[in-house]
Amino acid sequence: MSRTAALPADGPGRAPRVPSAAAEYLQLVLDDAAAIEYEGPLVRARAGGADPDTLAELERVRLLALQVRAAFAARRRRESELSALFDTASDLATLRGVDSVLTAIVRRARQLLGTDVSYLTLNDDAHGDTYMRVTDGSVSARFQALRLPMGEGLGGLVAQTAAPYATASYFTDARFHHTDDINGGVHEEGLVAILGVPLIRGSQVIGVLYAADRTERTFDRSEVALLGSLAAHAAIAIDNARLLEETRTALDELSAATRELRAHTESVERAAGAHDRFIDVVLRGGGVEGVAAAVTEALGGRITVLDEEGRPTPADVPGSALPPDPAAALGLARSTGRTVGDGEWWTAAVTVGNDLLGGLVLQRAGDLSDADQRILERAALVTALLLLIRRTASEAEGRVRGELLDELLTGPLRDPDGLRERARRLGADLDRPQAVVVVRVEERCRGRALAAAAHLAATRAGLAGVRDGRVVLCLPDLAPGEAAALACREVSAAVGRPVTAGGAGPAHGPAAVAGAEAEARRCASTLEALGRTGQSASARELGFVGLLVGEGRDVPGFVTATLAPVLDYDARRGTDLVATLRAWFDTGGSPARAAEVLNVHVNTVTQRLDRVARLLGRDWSAPERALEVQLALRLHRLTSADD
Repeated sequence: MSRTAALPADGPGRAPRVPSAAAEYLQLVLDDAAAIEYEGPLVRARAGGADPDTLAELERVRLLALQVRAAFAARRRRESELSALFDTASDLATLRGVDSVLTAIVRRARQLLGTDVSYLTLNDDAHGDTYMRVTDGSVSARFQALRLPMGEGLGGLVAQTAAPYATASYFTDARFHHTDDINGGVHEEGLVAILGVPLIRGSQVIGVLYAADRTERTFDRSEVALLGSLAAHAAIAIDNARLLEETRTALDELSAATRELRAHTESVERAAGAHDRFIDVVLRGGGVEGVAAAVTEALGGRITVLDEEGRPTPADVPGSALPPDPAAALGLARSTGRTVGDGEWWTAAVTVGNDLLGGLVLQRAGDLSDADQRILERAALVTALLLLIRRTASEAEGRVRGELLDELLTGPLRDPDGLRERARRLGADLDRPQAVVVVRVEERCRGRALAAAAHLAATRAGLAGVRDGRVVLCLPDLAPGEAAALACREVSAAVGRPVTAGGAGPAHGPAAVAGAEAEARRCASTLEALGRTGQSASARELGFVGLLVGEGRDVPGFVTATLAPVLDYDARRGTDLVATLRAWFDTGGSPARAAEVLNVHVNTVTQRLDRVARLLGRDWSAPERALEVQLALRLHRLTSADD
C-alpha cells in the first residue's frame, strides 16, 4: 500500500489539494523515504489534471522536503562523525597504548567515510621517508610493508607539503610523482580513489592518514575535514605516547638515579662509619683485630689477616676462609694497589712503601661495590699503619731492651742500681730469678728471630737482644728448661724453621746474668754437637756433658754452677763442707769412714751432709747428680790455688 493512499482527494478523479500533498511530503521526510518517492505526489497531480500553479506549488514543496531530508541526513552524519571523534577523544583520555588508539582511529576513518581501506603512515627521520604503521581492510602484504620516499606518490606529497590531497583515480592522476614500487603496492591492493591528510604535531608533519576505495570516487570537503579531525586525534595520540614514553623514561632514570643516590649514600655512610671505627682503633691503641672487627661490621662476611707470605695469622685460621691461591692474590693486590676479587674472596695488600707486610682477605657472598672495595683498602692502609707503629715501637723497645741486656752481659757492671732502674722502666725486675736462654739461629733469619724473642720478652716482663750473632733472652720466674723450650717453640714458629735453644740459671741479680748466659751458650752449642739441632735443654739437664762436648769449655763456670751454694756457705760461715764431700766420695759414700778421715764424730759428718742436701737439693747423691758433684769437686781441687 502506497504511503499516499490514505491522503484525501478533492473528489473522484481529481488531483489532491496542495495542503494534502504537503502533509504527504512531511510524512515522507518523517519515514526517511527514498528520494524517488518524493516524485509520487507531483506525478499524481499531473495525472489528475492539476493546473500549472498547483503543479508549481507542489514542485516547490517537493524541493523543500528534499532539502529538509538532506539537512536531516547531514545532521545524522555529523552526529555520527562527532560521536566517532568523542570516542577517539575518550580513547586518548584513557591513555591506552598508542598502537590500539591508532588502530581505532584508522578503523573509524574507514567506517565513517565508507571506504574499502584506511591506513596510517609515520615519518622516519632517520631514513628520510615514511612507512606504513597501521592498516584496516588491507589484504596485500606488499602494500602493508610499503615505504614512501618524501615527495613520492600521493602520501609522500602530503608528508612533504603538509596539505591534504585526494584523487578519484590514482593511476591517471599526474599531480604527484609515481614510482614503480609505490604503484606496485597500490595496484596489488587494488586501490583507485585515495584521500590523504597530514598528521601535524606543532608545525611538523609526523605522518599521513588515508582513506581509499577500490573504485573511482570523489571525496567532498566534509570527508576531507572529517579525516583531518581524525588525523589531529592521531597526532595527539602519538604525541601523548611520546610524552608518556619520555615521562616513563624520565621516571625510570629518576628511579635509577634515586637508587644509585641511595646506594651511594649508604656506601658513604658505611665508609664514614668504618672510617670512624678505624680512627677509634688507632686512637685507643688497638690492633689488627679491631680493624678486622670494623670491616666485618661495615661489610659483613669474615676477615682473615695474612702475613707477607700469604699465610693466615694466627696459623689456626681454617683454610675455608682463604682464596684458592692466597699468595698469588696478595701479590696481584700489591702490584695493582687495588682489591682483587676471586669468587667470594676479596684480597687487599697491606704495604708500607715497597714493603709487603701482609694482607686482608674478606670472605663474603655477592659482589663488592667500588665503594666497599675502598673500605677494605682503607682497612689495609690502617692495618699497615698499626703494624708500622707496632714495628717502630717494638724496634725502639727492643733496642732499649737489647742495649740493657748487652750491658748486663758485658762486665764488669759499673752501676747495678742504675741497671735495675732502667729495667724497671721497661717492666722488668732484675732481682727476680731470671732464666737465661741463648738461641742459635741462621743469620738470614736473625731479624725475625729477634722480633719474636723481643715480643716474648715484652709479654713476659723480660729482656731480649743479640749477642755475638746469637739471640739472648732473660725470662723471669721460669725454670731454665721451661724457658728454653718456650723460646725454641716461639722463635721456630716465627722463622719457619727449627732453632736450637739452651737455658741456664736462674740468675739472681744483675751480676749473675753474664755467667748464666755463658752457661746457656755452652748448652746450646752442646746440643748441636750432640746432633740435637732444633731442640732445647737446660745446662742442668745436660750436666757435665756440656763441659766435655760444648765449645768454650768453662771449668770455673761448671764448678760454680754445680757447687756455688756450698762454696758460698763455706766462705760465709768458715765451714768446710767441700772437704766433707770429698771425704764422703773418697770413702765410697760411708759417713763413718769419712768421719775417721776428717777426725770428727760421725754425727758431725751426718749433720754436714744434711746441710749439703739443703744447699744442693735432696737429689745431690743420686748417681747422675753425684757424678757431676764429684767431677766439680775434682776440678775445684785442681784449679784452687791453695791445693
